[in-house]
Amino acid sequence: MERIGIIGAGRAGSALGAALASAGHPVTGVSARSRASLDRAAHLLPHAPVMPPDQVAGRADVVLLAVPDDAIAAVAATLPLTPDQYVVHLSGAHGLAVLQGAQATPVALHPPMTFPGGPVDLTDVVFTATAPAEAVDFVERLVKGLGAGVQWVAEEHRALYHAGLVHGANHLTTLVSQAYDVLREAGVADPAAALGPLLSATLDNTLRSGHDALTGPIARGDVETVAAHLAVLRGRTASTYAELARATVERVTEDGRIDGATAERFAELLKRHRTGEAPR
Repeated sequence: MERIGIIGAGRAGSALGAALASAGHPVTGVSARSRASLDRAAHLLPHAPVMPPDQVAGRADVVLLAVPDDAIAAVAATLPLTPDQYVVHLSGAHGLAVLQGAQATPVALHPPMTFPGGPVDLTDVVFTATAPAEAVDFVERLVKGLGAGVQWVAEEHRALYHAGLVHGANHLTTLVSQAYDVLREAGVADPAAALGPLLSATLDNTLRSGHDALTGPIARGDVETVAAHLAVLRGRTASTYAELARATVERVTEDGRIDGATAERFAELLKRHRTGEAPR
């Protein structure tokens, strides 16, 4: 089992290091600077000595760069790496180019998972990797040892891949938070109780069926219902609703669930909302 060195004891690096240690990889060192990072290292990697990054790199076969995206290139370039080592970053947006200054075999390995700060079960998580041919077997073996899977993304598609994840996951949090605010304004004391079962069912159905899972007023062609919503929503939430409604209208028009005349009525409604015209 390769020796693992971790540069940066943030939430992702600490959790992944703990998972690798549980899979049998010796974690031979970790770098940590802030109090929060030191506490995480002590909690999740109690047997790994805390040391400067160059010393971590010198004791490892695999150097895991768990640092912010903008720091990857600079940190990698300062480490005393050798061609018989692997240097692995966890960024979703970056591929191998950001590691071009390093002497080790480069790997981009992104776990599409949230890391709240404690241990994380990576079983059945599907990592996304970009690596040269000589590192493919290593990556597949490393990920398999975690009970996880791996998909491969070309270097030129890393940003596009990451945009899809951010749009689907991070923006979902913003959307649900806005929905919570609207429900509270409507007098709903427990928005989670109202939305929870609906969101869970919707997410499950969408992951299985894609856009075919869509329900609601636009899929039914209920223009007046959408108009009523836009009349009571305010601020950023109103503009978010309207923009997502435009995207939804486009999709249900393309798949034939609403006819051209209904699509035109939606388009006119949304145009009036954008320009601030009073509803007719």
